[in-house]
Amino acid sequence: MIRWIVTDLDGTLVGRDLAMVPASRDALLRFRAAGGEVVVATGRMEDSARRYYEELDLEGPAILYNGARTVDLATGAVLRSRVLPEAAWKTLLGLFDELPSGAYPVAFCRGEALAVHDVPELRDFARRDGITLRDPGDWTALPPGEITKCMLIGDPLPELAVAGTVTVRSEATYLEVLPEGATKGSALRDLAAARGVPLEHVAAVGDNPNDLDMIRTAGVGVAVGDGHPEVRAAADVVAAACADGAVADVVKLALKANGWV
Repeated sequence: MIRWIVTDLDGTLVGRDLAMVPASRDALLRFRAAGGEVVVATGRMEDSARRYYEELDLEGPAILYNGARTVDLATGAVLRSRVLPEAAWKTLLGLFDELPSGAYPVAFCRGEALAVHDVPELRDFARRDGITLRDPGDWTALPPGEITKCMLIGDPLPELAVAGTVTVRSEATYLEVLPEGATKGSALRDLAAARGVPLEHVAAVGDNPNDLDMIRTAGVGVAVGDGHPEVRAAADVVAAACADGAVADVVKLALKANGWV
């Protein structure tokens, strides 16, 4: 029995044109109509994920910021939240001036995305995510105990090892610094436990290394066919490419397993 389908957005449900792949969107709507539940799990923030959540007519939780926050986007209620340790944020501030040319930081705090540089790389990121980047003026003005995550965007990106954090690559040019223990997988485990859904009744699908913990956590872990090789190697099932309906393949699997076809 697959009660939940948990899906990444970019590169999984959402194509390069920033729209949901029609076959995958329609399949998820059929799964919901049949009695299943859909949970979005993404690196995006609230304002960025909401358009897809609403297009699927979802209610209830969405896993955001790569697992640092779980939010009911219908009500705005924050169901789970992790923040960077104050010491980790202060360490990151000290590293910002030492970043290689072409790498730019973005911080997320109190539901806002913040950046001090106005460069094409960050403008492209903001356009893709459908958000506005606000200039804080001075990084030290931010409340150090309320930073949800930090991203480095560009090329080349440094390797970082900051105590109290975990780093993941959500795209080739996106390095995300998250609170230790904040992954899509840990958020899924907590959410499933809170809702009384056994993990073996969950199918999760993704394409990039930031999806690995989630895919390994779910009862059925599915990799997008044109996703990262490490994700494909870790998955129980490899679906079609994103543009060819990867998530629609997951729905077919679930409907068959549930006897809903």
